[in-house]
Amino acid sequence: MEIDRAGVAQFLRGRRSALQPEDVGLPRGLRRRTDGLRREEVAALSHMSTDYYARIERERGPQPSEQMVASIAQGLHLSLPERDHLFRLAGHTPPTRGAVGDHIGPGLLRIFDRLHDTPAEIVTELGETLRQTALGVALTGDQSGRTGPSRSIGYRWFADPASRNLYAPEDHAHLTRTWVSGLREVATLRGPDSRAARLAATLLQESDEFRTVWERHEVGVRPAETKRFVHPDLGRLELSCQTLVDPLQSHFLLVYTAVPGSPSHEKLQLLPALGTRTSTTPGP
Repeated sequence: MEIDRAGVAQFLRGRRSALQPEDVGLPRGLRRRTDGLRREEVAALSHMSTDYYARIERERGPQPSEQMVASIAQGLHLSLPERDHLFRLAGHTPPTRGAVGDHIGPGLLRIFDRLHDTPAEIVTELGETLRQTALGVALTGDQSGRTGPSRSIGYRWFADPASRNLYAPEDHAHLTRTWVSGLREVATLRGPDSRAARLAATLLQESDEFRTVWERHEVGVRPAETKRFVHPDLGRLELSCQTLVDPLQSHFLLVYTAVPGSPSHEKLQLLPALGTRTSTTPGP
């Protein structure tokens, strides 16, 4: 497929002008004159240079790759129909929709962008972290840049023993049953050719512990209402996890809070001072 450079440029300019800073979690500022977002803001949201993005809007430069188009679609908070339209304009076949996709819906992103003062993350049904707030990274470490099977917290739980250090030891046995039960349910729902089924097959080969629990055929095991973390700087935290579901993409927005006045609530107030950290421990 050939790229429609004029179509891509016009579509991007239209979507950029329709968005306001507050729509994507950015401050407006006092001297703002631009109608919509600035090019440099879209470039930052899309994780690319301003020059690269500007050339696309000016109908110049090479054909953007599928990865670049996906990044722009996410940065502009496009809906799935809009994302697919942009892919076709750019000369690419749109990605498959549904549970295998990483494109976060604009509604979920609008909520996420407003959670500046709360640990939160967006994950897939396989426990792959797609996005974290700054306080989410401070709580669990940066989990969004992983690749391959290790993107899944369930895989890391069995493949990397150190990944369990983030959780209270007395919860490990129940969490083990939770990950196995959840993966069995998703693999059955999505079918034998799904990513979930392939992940299960990989763990059956690599982990004796996973294989032992898998053979119990448990389903319906759910996490406890209170999640007990062991933070490397703050120590033990007991947090409630509220979940918002996007059923179209099977994505989950997880928001972590503590009871006001509790020791865990006081510790959460210290997270901004710690800043973000890079960690090999899993996201919750």
